[in-house]
This record gives sequence, C-alpha cells and structure tokens, in this order.
Amino acid sequence: MRIHAFHHLYQQRLALSTKAFNARGSKVERCQYCQVAANNCICDYQPQIESDVAVMLMVSENEVFKPSNTGRLILDTIQEGYAFQWNRTDPDPKMLALLQDPSYQPLLVFPADYVENKQRVVHQPLNQFCDNKKPLIILLDGSWREARRMFRKSPYLDNLPVVSIHPQAISQYMMRKSDNEQHLATAEVAIMVLQQLEQNLAAHTLDLWFRVFRESYLMSKTQFKSDENRPELKRLIEEMTS
Repeated sequence: MRIHAFHHLYQQRLALSTKAFNARGSKVERCQYCQVAANNCICDYQPQIESDVAVMLMVSENEVFKPSNTGRLILDTIQEGYAFQWNRTDPDPKMLALLQDPSYQPLLVFPADYVENKQRVVHQPLNQFCDNKKPLIILLDGSWREARRMFRKSPYLDNLPVVSIHPQAISQYMMRKSDNEQHLATAEVAIMVLQQLEQNLAAHTLDLWFRVFRESYLMSKTQFKSDENRPELKRLIEEMTS
C-alpha cells in the first residue's frame, strides 16, 4: 500500500497528543492506516490509478483521529494528495506555498449559499476555468460546523475561487449522524468534483473505494447487519483486475 500525507499527519498528531482520542468505536482494534477493524483491513486493496488532479485536505482539530473519516480515502485514490492541520492564525507554510504555486488552479469546495461574495463561485466548466493549469481541489475535512468555521476563519482562503456542488441523491454515508441528509461525506463531495473535472476513472474508483470502506467499517458495528461475503470488496477486485 502507498503511505500518503493523511497517514503522515495522523502519525504527527499522534506523537504530539497528550491523551487518547476516544471516538465512537475506539474499543475496536483497528488498522492504523485504513482504520477498519484489523481483521477486516482493506489496505491490500488500496487503488492504484493515475489522474490529472491534485487534492488538498484541510483537516479540522480532531478529524484526523476519527476512524469514520473519509478524507483519507481520497488520498488513497489520488496520487498527488496533501493533508494539513487547519490553523486559523498559523497556517502551514507548505500549504500557503501550494496555494500560491502558479502551476496549480486552486478550487475551494464549499456550498455557494454560504459564500458572501458570489463572484468567487465558478459557474463555467471546471476544465475550461482551469485553463491548462493542474486543478488543486481543496476540501475542508471535518463536520459541517467545523467546515463552516474553517471557511469563515481562514483569511488565506478568502480570494480563492469556490466550486459548489448540488447533490441530487441522499448521502450513502452511514458512519455518522447528520441533521441534513444532503450533507455528504468528504469522499462523496470529492467524487462529484472529480466528475465535474471529467476525471471519470478517478471518480469511479473513489466511489468503489468509498463503498468498500463503508462496507468493511460497518462490519464491526453491531447495530448494522453486514453481508459477510463483502460484495463491494469483490466488485472492486473484479474491476481492478479486469
């Protein structure tokens, strides 16, 4: 498997942590990389594809420790991926350098309804908007409340163009509760943006991987009836080897 930026961020935060983060399901013995119960680990099946985009995750305070996090699935799939701990007043210089790199076109993903300056919202096809620059998809990885705070409290994001998605289907994310059925998991949001960028292989592969993760994760939760035959994992294997 490929060790990527989210894994490195997790290890960095773990080394600095003074006490254990007790999320739901913390009693389950988990793989440190995929965060699925160790006996259902999916690391050996991590996708290996090429794509023409880069992804940056800005991760909220405790999100990196949550086993239900789906941001890591995006970096499992997209080869060029970055993960930074969000900080309002002391942002990572490497992150700022990426945002200012002229070879990338940053695309901050956030609902248009919450953007005060509507001129920031991109309405034209994304490939046309990027104009031969490499798209850098920026995702605020955390709860909806945390994502709104990151959006409002990050002056270094204030002038970036915003990509807004419009989900037509109810989220398939079942690992956490949300008051709004249209609040998607981070991986589901990324799938929709990849589709807009016509990165169809990457979008499809991430969708497969998200389904495998959800299936495998829920096998350790007693309130869900899981199919022990793991059909989503079988589907991924068949498609990746065909």
